[in-house]
Amino acid sequence: MNKAILFLSIVFLNAGSLLPLAAQTTQTPQADNRQEVFLHTVESGQTAYAIATMYGVSQDELYRLNPGSREGIKAGVVLKIPQKAADNYTYHTIQAGETLYSITLKYEVQAERIIEANTGLSASTFTTGKIIRIPNARKGEVKTVVPPIPSSPVPSSPVPSSAQPATYTVQRGETVYSLSHRFNISPAELLKLNPALKKELKAGMVLKLSAGAGNAVKADVPKQPKAPVEKEVNALLTADKQIKKVEPPLKVVLLLPFSSKQTAAVSRFVEYYEGLLIAVDSMRNRGASLELSVFDTGDGTQQLEQILKDKVLLKADLIIGGVQNEQVALIAVFAQQHTIKYVIPFNSLNDDVLSNRNVYQVNTPHSYLYSKAAQGGCSLFAKDNIVIVRIQDDKEKGDFIRTFKEEMDIKHIHYKEIPFRQETFVPDVKAAFDPQKRNIVLPTSSSLDALDKIRNPLRMLTNSIGSAGYNICLFGYPDWQTYLREALDDFYAMNTYIYSNFYADNLSPAVQQFYTEYKDWYSKNLINIFPKYGILGFDTGMYFFEAMKKYGSNFENNLDKINYHSLQTDFAFKPVSNWGGFININVFIVQYRDDFTVTRNKIH
Repeated sequence: MNKAILFLSIVFLNAGSLLPLAAQTTQTPQADNRQEVFLHTVESGQTAYAIATMYGVSQDELYRLNPGSREGIKAGVVLKIPQKAADNYTYHTIQAGETLYSITLKYEVQAERIIEANTGLSASTFTTGKIIRIPNARKGEVKTVVPPIPSSPVPSSPVPSSAQPATYTVQRGETVYSLSHRFNISPAELLKLNPALKKELKAGMVLKLSAGAGNAVKADVPKQPKAPVEKEVNALLTADKQIKKVEPPLKVVLLLPFSSKQTAAVSRFVEYYEGLLIAVDSMRNRGASLELSVFDTGDGTQQLEQILKDKVLLKADLIIGGVQNEQVALIAVFAQQHTIKYVIPFNSLNDDVLSNRNVYQVNTPHSYLYSKAAQGGCSLFAKDNIVIVRIQDDKEKGDFIRTFKEEMDIKHIHYKEIPFRQETFVPDVKAAFDPQKRNIVLPTSSSLDALDKIRNPLRMLTNSIGSAGYNICLFGYPDWQTYLREALDDFYAMNTYIYSNFYADNLSPAVQQFYTEYKDWYSKNLINIFPKYGILGFDTGMYFFEAMKKYGSNFENNLDKINYHSLQTDFAFKPVSNWGGFININVFIVQYRDDFTVTRNKIH
């Protein structure tokens, strides 16, 4: 395709003008079924701050109910979360045996409203321990669930109140609905008289049918089939979600601060845009129809507020961009209001993804990165001798080291820890080594200075393997990719492993092809930084363009089927909740092998 024509066909738009580009138990339920607290089971990568923000409470409130959480939280820990009295939702922790139908009866709310409030709810996410939002009654709304009377089969005639027994023993196959219909009692009243029904209904249970009921009267009642309405409600979780095809062309908007006063960052944003352009061209060569509009947001939100009023934004299918937190927040609100998919390409420290189903965060937050890296390290090194070397400087990775230690403790993996002392490092580390195992050395800092302190002595010990018998590997950080000029030979010699959420193999044919194409288009090389913004723009564009082309505007229902082979940044989006957005939790383990090859593998 003629590059000049494509380049000129995509213009920068400013605000109104066109510019060319140069605890463990809950409290007693109250009368409205709203509990004072609910339970949240911590998942890998979650932090106290993120959990508190997700539910709209302060960290102090979280710490007050869970005193031990102030020192840190671990995956699997159950936290008490206070309900917010002024919130539009009640948060409910799904209990064993509960169904969507039973929850509609408990809270007297229609199933469709629950699903509307939890757009990620499905059979796979409706599981014990998960949280769902229950919408509170709207103003003027009658808070009662009246299921439609099934046309067939018809339950037996209701029992007149004068002949109604005080109690009843449940028969196999009966439901709350069939019982309430039979005995002329509302589901809500039946649940109020029999709180145990909120957990389950099973044959043999003795139910009260009126206040002050005495001994059970086992009525000779024929078995009732399950009411179709219950099956229909529960079937909502397994219903096929039709792909919502995007009407071509796919309308994409890029919002970046090309006129930012941070001049060093501007060149990166331009390179990101240039990589995205190559993705647009690649998709067009595959037969896709795309329309890309590019806006210069500048710094802050003044220009952005005007841009968001442009009709081009209102018609967008996909928005990419926003750099500063206030920009991201403004775009996220706009995307939510207009149901537009929104991709945050750089920022990993924002709260919008926690409550906005339209948000996709590409850059993995450190808590998720460290959690996945720790899991990967434990899987790789479970049978090895792990030695942590404490080196104090301004690039210490205390959070990762703590996460890694916790993961090793959980999995009963033994490790040793020694302080770095220049004069005695060799004898100290030799004393920690096991000549019968592979020795994994992890410094607590990611700095080049810390690496320099240990790599030469360790290389010396590696070279003396014939006499000393030591098998040594380094384990380190994403930052180490920037030290290849100084340390690549040592990385190869010691079969070095690093964890990272990005890695481009410069020797792979696909990456080489991109470098060639980029230089052909722009007559320059990519900026020598990590990650490379041009490749990041290309990877991001290709992933989301392909996803929307194949699986429509609701491609989140088919995330497990999207199979894009990335050049640098891979994508494994995980929903933060049944109503929140998606975080990319992909992490690689990269190994520099002693045969001078490099491998990149996902941590599963």
